[in-house]
Amino acid sequence: MNFKELGLSESMLANLNSMGITEPTLIQEKGIPIAMQGRDVVGVSETGSGKTLAFGAPILEKLQKSSYVQALVIAPTRELAEQITGEFRKFGRNLNLNVVSIYGGVSLLPQMENLRSADIVVGTPGRLLDHMERRNLNLSKVKFLVLDEADKMVEMGFVEDVERIISQIPEEKQMFLFGATITNEIEGITKRYAKNPEYISTKTNVDEALLEQFYFNVDQSEKFSLLVHLLKSEDPNLAIVFCATRTNTDVVARNLDRQGFDAQAIHGGLSQNQRTRVIDGFHKGDPHILVATAVAARGLDIKNVSHIFNYDTPKDPKEYVHRIGRTARAGESGKAFTLLSQRDHEFFSAVLRHCPVQITKLTVGEFEKVKFDSGRNRYSSRSGFSREGASRGGFGENRGGFGERSFGQRQGGFGQRSPNRAGQGRFSHRRQSGFRSSGSGGHR
Repeated sequence: MNFKELGLSESMLANLNSMGITEPTLIQEKGIPIAMQGRDVVGVSETGSGKTLAFGAPILEKLQKSSYVQALVIAPTRELAEQITGEFRKFGRNLNLNVVSIYGGVSLLPQMENLRSADIVVGTPGRLLDHMERRNLNLSKVKFLVLDEADKMVEMGFVEDVERIISQIPEEKQMFLFGATITNEIEGITKRYAKNPEYISTKTNVDEALLEQFYFNVDQSEKFSLLVHLLKSEDPNLAIVFCATRTNTDVVARNLDRQGFDAQAIHGGLSQNQRTRVIDGFHKGDPHILVATAVAARGLDIKNVSHIFNYDTPKDPKEYVHRIGRTARAGESGKAFTLLSQRDHEFFSAVLRHCPVQITKLTVGEFEKVKFDSGRNRYSSRSGFSREGASRGGFGENRGGFGERSFGQRQGGFGQRSPNRAGQGRFSHRRQSGFRSSGSGGHR
């Protein structure tokens, strides 16, 4: 099926064609025809599936320039709001519609000016409420409402804010709700505000043929050294290193920088200008390593990510799938590595119990130990290498879900990576793989 068969106009088709978008994704193929009929839509779809076009194209097709806000898109993060705004502007080029981003961390005044001529507003819940309370934003004539990454908004505690916003929108509207999962809270919002919605879903399982997944058991004091070894051995095109907290994100990024990597951190504690600068640079490959919290990276569609490193294991098994799903896209292969110290075992066991993934265990061999400066003296050790935290918890064998093998013995493994585009790797020195099969079942 092509976009013309989905009911899009010639002008929209021309815009999409100029962007190189010629074939609809599954979420677009399912969602656009329903939306064009005026039906409410609840979609389950992962980041990068093309859902912005799935709700954006039908909205743009039905709007005409006016003197009031006609469509509202609510997003959980500033980056996602900016991304959606950019996509709307591209899809609706030549339609003479004004798309405005509204989010915190920047001045209210320019946003106030922009809202006066807005046809479509894309914003985060807190800043939207700020403008509503200041009477800068009138939603009384909104015809279209979108909740994007709705499950993440629930996780971030935005449910009450979102419902306060929806209460100011007319009942007669078309509603689109998208998320990676549909929780009880999302179901509640759907029942209260959507009218006989059509539920659509796309495949969310990881393509095992394209994505290789590995994990290591490593002492917490050596986790950073292993990360450095992996980055040097793999020499990724673009990589995302996931950490659990803002503090750890900053610390890991700073230490990677000291080891000569072009790495930068992104999390909610940065200013909007800083976050935008980091994301724009990462899209262009500078930096080529992004150290991020899951919240900061949620919803961002970044192409050509070749490697994911779980420096900290997520507490929620579904978050693991979201993380690794950022690589091996559009037919490209990818790799995901999870580094497990004692305090990660409980969470990783939950991942293996609840997620349909195949993860191979690699045993740590010899690798260079590098200094890690945690910035916290209580973690210093007599060896001169800083400990990153106290170990806690434990974990026994888990049934199924992963295998074991030696990675260095196969072609293209560690120490055998082909040069990058510039003709040589980012690191001139290469060592033989320090990883070997443990020869035992399960993980310990």
